[in-house]
Amino acid sequence: MSDLMTTRAALQETMTFLGAIASGMEEAIGESANSITYLAGKRLGMQFSADIRKTDDVAEALAAVRTVLQDNNCLWHFETFQAHDRPALIQATDNGDEDIHLVFRDCMIRQSLFRFGHHQKGSLCTMMFGFFSGALLNVMGVDSTLEIMHAGENACLKRLVIHKKREEKP
Repeated sequence: MSDLMTTRAALQETMTFLGAIASGMEEAIGESANSITYLAGKRLGMQFSADIRKTDDVAEALAAVRTVLQDNNCLWHFETFQAHDRPALIQATDNGDEDIHLVFRDCMIRQSLFRFGHHQKGSLCTMMFGFFSGALLNVMGVDSTLEIMHAGENACLKRLVIHKKREEKP
């Protein structure tokens, strides 16, 4: 078996165990599980991206996050997605934020959830949202949110909103 296959198998076993823990945590403490995993993911994202090059460009920031994930053996492969009815890949929202759609095809969390028989959109997915928020906070210096638009067996479509800095009113 190749080194990559061995590494992936070990990671998958660990993620299956994590799926069991997440399931138990959600059952024991309910909605609070999402807050806990979001904060844990955000801290991890900030730690992994602590030395990353800073940028204001969304495309460059996403490339930096992709590099951080790869460098830390995290199998969350994503790509940008522009639907036919979207005039631009990155769009400004009504309040001046930036919005971009991402497709996650090879997601270690989704695969673990299916293997364990656990539902999507729970605390492990929320951990991923926190990871992106923490990494993008280091890269861009602003907060962000990642929300599921569609969760599927083969891919998930998510909306990433980059919250732009706003001038404080006196």
